[in-house]
Amino acid sequence: MFRRIALLALFALLSACQSNNVTQDFDASRDFASYHSWAWKEPALQYRPDDPRIQSDLTEQRIRQAISGQLDQRGLRPAQGSSHADLSVQAYLIVENRQQQVTTNYGGAWNGYWGGYWGGPAYNETRSVDYTVATIQVDLFDGRDGKLVWRGSAEHVMSNYPPSPAERSSAIQQTVAKVLANYPPR
Repeated sequence: MFRRIALLALFALLSACQSNNVTQDFDASRDFASYHSWAWKEPALQYRPDDPRIQSDLTEQRIRQAISGQLDQRGLRPAQGSSHADLSVQAYLIVENRQQQVTTNYGGAWNGYWGGYWGGPAYNETRSVDYTVATIQVDLFDGRDGKLVWRGSAEHVMSNYPPSPAERSSAIQQTVAKVLANYPPR
């Protein structure tokens, strides 16, 4: 019974930290206020690993829509027709398996209500928990010189059950929003 409660607490902890690793990096010498338009750099979305089980036109569509919406909220508009874009945008979906060691302590002594100590022998149990992490990374390149000027990424711990299309869309929207939350850099 206690083992089930400990495992449940572990999975609750993992689910609470679903998108906790968000990073951004940028070229501080660039004037981000001068960027007004953007276009996709082909290929717009790259997959790591290059696995057909991960690649999906539907996933690419969701990621592209999420990025487009977030850039629009930040005042960046898609370049029209043959006009030159200020920024080129490229994204990555990186899926990797990870393992975490979890140690649970059982038994031992504790202080009794009326004083004195109660208890029995103490022991520890260590087990490995396997989980899958999906990372969305967004790279922004200067349209004039092609240099990387901004990069952001966020991780999302994936659940063990297959998500519905609505859950996938929601997870992608939330993750991309976290990736671009600090663009433009201040």
